Amino acid sequence: MKLRMPEMPPATLLAALGSYNLLPAIIFLPTRRRCDEAASEAALSRRSSKDDRREARRDFMNSLAEQHPEIRKHRHWDTIVRGGIASHHAGHLPAWKLVIEKMMSAGLLDAIFATATVAAGVDFPARTVVVTVADRRTSNGWQSLTASELQQMTGRAGRRGKDRVGFIIAAPGPHQNPQKIAELLAAPPDDLESQFHATYTSLLNLLDAFGNFAQVRAIAERSFAYRNLLPRIHQLEQGRQENEQRIRERLEQASIDLPVSAVLGLERLASARSRLIEGAPQTRREMRQRWLNQVVKVGRVVAIGRSGKRLALVTARGRDGVTAMREDGRTASFPLQRIGRVFAPKFSTKLDQIGDAFHEVHQRADELTLPEPRLRDAQAGEEDSIRLISDLIDSLSPGQNKSAIESLWSVQPEAAAIERASRQIDQLRSQIWEPFERCARVLDQFGYLDFAAERVTERGKWLADLRVDRPLLIGEALQRNLFASLAETEVAALVAALAADEDRDYGELELDDSIVSLLIKFEEVSFEVSNEEWKQGIEAAPEINFSAAAAAALWARGADWPFLVHETRAEEGDLIRLLSRTGEALLQIAGLRVTHAEAAKLAAQAAEIVLREPVR
Repeated sequence: MKLRMPEMPPATLLAALGSYNLLPAIIFLPTRRRCDEAASEAALSRRSSKDDRREARRDFMNSLAEQHPEIRKHRHWDTIVRGGIASHHAGHLPAWKLVIEKMMSAGLLDAIFATATVAAGVDFPARTVVVTVADRRTSNGWQSLTASELQQMTGRAGRRGKDRVGFIIAAPGPHQNPQKIAELLAAPPDDLESQFHATYTSLLNLLDAFGNFAQVRAIAERSFAYRNLLPRIHQLEQGRQENEQRIRERLEQASIDLPVSAVLGLERLASARSRLIEGAPQTRREMRQRWLNQVVKVGRVVAIGRSGKRLALVTARGRDGVTAMREDGRTASFPLQRIGRVFAPKFSTKLDQIGDAFHEVHQRADELTLPEPRLRDAQAGEEDSIRLISDLIDSLSPGQNKSAIESLWSVQPEAAAIERASRQIDQLRSQIWEPFERCARVLDQFGYLDFAAERVTERGKWLADLRVDRPLLIGEALQRNLFASLAETEVAALVAALAADEDRDYGELELDDSIVSLLIKFEEVSFEVSNEEWKQGIEAAPEINFSAAAAAALWARGADWPFLVHETRAEEGDLIRLLSRTGEALLQIAGLRVTHAEAAKLAAQAAEIVLREPVR
């Protein structure tokens, strides 16, 4: 259970670690803001203490500032120099994070306060790791740490060549749960998750390389993403082959010259006959219930009870009942069994037209009544179908003696198992192929792929080269000349609106009318694409980010970095991420010089503006 204890003050925590010779340390905190605050608080308490490494830290940072001048005015400069403490998270400039990493590796820092993201891919030599949380904060709220995440965090404890052991400390905090921490440390690592999935560009590239859907499907089935399905498919295939071999052996023993496919055909016919026999109505009540399920629909007038005098207009259908408007204007709900007659026409359910429906039915009731089927007729139809199937079954074993026919029927369990395995294999493989097929149908709708011919069109070939987050939206913007006659600022704003995370806020900056009009046009394209994706069962792309467009436009107009950070109120690391992704997307568009020369030239110019220092 969670302790619900307050967090230990950073200065107190570091003092305790120092008294037990447990520094340097990495202290994991839940949020970026708390990391920055904790580093400042801890450094403030250490300013008056004697530290021989202060000048070394100052010289080290000055040397790095010559290569990365943007770090010189960083708000945490004095915190590091005087306190030997730093914070590290994705909200900082990449150059600043590089400074922290180099100083930690050089042994110039006593501690860093970090979010869980520092655990992956960064080598911080630390004697001790302090875990203050059992949860992590995500865009979807608080989520429990996984075993792999915690093991990555705690795996930083112990400096190679300096420490024989590393130390892990669970410190109190509002999101701490020692029992959960202990369970995660003892748990096996989480399964690896493949990042391979169906995308428009992956499908276009695979189809262009291999030439048909069958080959694309075969490649997809071999991917690591579907490793959990493959053992089950192989198991089913092996069982199917074994049953086929048993059938062949049994046929040979009985001297029956029939292929396995004939035995499977016999099984299908026998199964169909069984379903017909089981599904045939046995009583008039059962037959009438089926009929009512078919004919009682919204908009039809029905008579309640056998007298047929009380009429109601069906306004909603449930599985076994209806909701209807009666002639007196009241709403009633009743089961299908209470319906006496059903009238053929379908009327409007608008209140001002319901009276006309009742009047017409009263005037022509006998003429409009749907005839009920008779049990004898229904059973006769089923019997005809059963007789036809039985004749087909007999035709599969012409001239066979009684013993041979008995042998044929004796292998039906194996045949049924083969049919079940085939259906299950098809279902499992459809899980792999279905996302690609959905993408293919959307691409076919917009002319990037010919679904019937299983080939990539000329339009699709250049779209396949776009390595961007939303290639289809950018492709449609290019096809519809939305980039025509734009300025570099407008292009940067448009691409940033697509490159940004949907839920990331970059402030309340004003947008020029020209950019607003451009984004509105693009929203229309986005709606059209999303509508087609919805039809095919594909999750629609997130909404475009207007605040990101405003931030990128301000930067593209020449604003300096401190002004951009001040105006957007965004974390520097988040701005770097936005502008880097925007610049990378612009460079991708710039690569379309052959097919979209004007747009490519414009994108290249915009990329040069966006990717200026400190954005790299």
